Amino acid sequence: MMPDDTPLFDPRLLLDLDWSLNTASFSPPISPAEPGAGLSLRPLCRADLGRGFFQVLSQLTEADGASPERFASTFEHMRRTGDYYVVVVEDTGLGRVVATATLIVEHKFIRGCAARGRIEDVVVSDECRGRQLGKLLLSALTLLSRRLGCYKTTLECKPLNVPFYQKFGFSPSEETYMQNRFGPQL
Repeated sequence: MMPDDTPLFDPRLLLDLDWSLNTASFSPPISPAEPGAGLSLRPLCRADLGRGFFQVLSQLTEADGASPERFASTFEHMRRTGDYYVVVVEDTGLGRVVATATLIVEHKFIRGCAARGRIEDVVVSDECRGRQLGKLLLSALTLLSRRLGCYKTTLECKPLNVPFYQKFGFSPSEETYMQNRFGPQL
C-alpha cells in the first residue's frame, strides 16, 4: 500500500472543537483551525511516514526501527479501532511534521462502561519550540477527549513539567505510575 493522505480519523473532529472551553491562553491567539502561519493541525496521515513523523517522535524517545509495512499495519489497526487520535502539526511550506501528540480512548467496565482518555507522545521539534504548539496539541486533545465523552483524561509527565500541564486542568494524582518493561519490541 502506497502512503497517501488518508487521515487516521475524521479531520472535522478537530475543527469542530468548542475552543471556548479551552483553559490555556495563547498569545498571539491560535487554534486548531488557525495554528499559525504556514502550519496545519490535522490527523496523522499515511504519507506522514515520509514527512518526518518518526524524526519528530525520536526527539521524545526511541522511535526508529519501524518499516513502512509495519507503519502501514499499525496505522490501519489504529484507524479501524477508532480509539486512536494521533494529531500532527505540519509545516506546510516544508511539507514536514513538526509536532505530534496522541489521544487514546480506553474503554472501561467501571463507571457504567465509561471511557477514559490518555494523552501520550507529546513532542514539538526543536526548531519549532516556543511557537505554542505543545499548548495547542494539549488543548485540542483535552477538548477532543471531553467531546468523545471520556470521564477523565490522564497523562504522565516528569515533575518539572507539572506546571505546564496544570494550565490545561490537569492535577497531580495520588496514584503512582509504575511500569514493567519487556524490551524494545514484543
